[in-house]
Amino acid sequence: MRSTTKRVTPGTYDSTRRVASQARSEPAMQPAPFKRFAVTSDYYVSTPHEIASRNGAILFTIVLFAVVFAAALGIWWALWAEITIVALAVALIAALLVTSSTHIAAQWEKVIVLRMGRFSRVAGPGLFFTIPIIESCTINIDQRIRVTPFAAAETLTADLVPVYVDIVLFWMVWDAKLACLEVGDFTSAVELSAQTALRDAIGRSGVAEITIRRNQLDRELKGVLEEKLEPWGVTILSVEIRDILVPKELEDVMSLEAQAEQRKKARIILMEAEQDISEILAEIEKTYTEHDQALRLRMMHLLYESVRETGGTVVIPSSFTEGFADILPEDGLGKLAKLAELGK
Repeated sequence: MRSTTKRVTPGTYDSTRRVASQARSEPAMQPAPFKRFAVTSDYYVSTPHEIASRNGAILFTIVLFAVVFAAALGIWWALWAEITIVALAVALIAALLVTSSTHIAAQWEKVIVLRMGRFSRVAGPGLFFTIPIIESCTINIDQRIRVTPFAAAETLTADLVPVYVDIVLFWMVWDAKLACLEVGDFTSAVELSAQTALRDAIGRSGVAEITIRRNQLDRELKGVLEEKLEPWGVTILSVEIRDILVPKELEDVMSLEAQAEQRKKARIILMEAEQDISEILAEIEKTYTEHDQALRLRMMHLLYESVRETGGTVVIPSSFTEGFADILPEDGLGKLAKLAELGK
């Protein structure tokens, strides 16, 4: 059964944080290969305890506003010895100007500051100041490593086989100025570029190359993305393939092909072993041909090993009396013959 999910539109880090709770409450996206010919992506959303809090910066702004407001009223009271509506208005304007010109950026953030619409500088991290009304903070860019999983569903390979490839992309913004000025939405640009590069790489390779040379496909994608995204201030750290799925029918065919290949290798190894054994036996045959006693000793050794392992008895057909012909006299042989007849 195909799972349903609401796709989170890729955007800036702040917009992703706003939709985090909604995305977590819905079913997780499951791979659904061969359902439609498309490229799908699911944007990575951190868990609640991993999202950085900006409560400290907000509290600092509130305290600064109160301090400036109180200081302005104190100065007005010292000069005019009374508090009027004008005094409250002046204190409010002073507090707003000071708080709007004081900013705090997190350790991993860079802030683009524009002056009258033109680029002025990159500020942060930490405390920095701007000129009220004249300067403005345009965007806060997170320079931490980002994780973007995406997949190519039912993408055709070079041999016209539809495959499903699931990939994880690790990337980061190394130049905040280029990421802000050169591209409108660098997050979407990275995702779409990665998807296009993945489909191109799959289309140039066969299904066997994709399944066997996964590391080569990772390096190829990384090189293509680095070349394309470097002018935008984005660097690709790594591209990792999580899963490759092929149609069930093709899996059976590939399994038979793999089994045949393994049988072929096994037979080749067996024939090579037999060739080595035959060469050794040829050398042994030469040795036994030159030394008959060595062959007899070998036969006795083999006979001994067979008796020891099985615990049986070996009967060697031979004449019993012939073995004693050289040591017994003729009378003795006659007596032995009589004893044999009596035993019968």
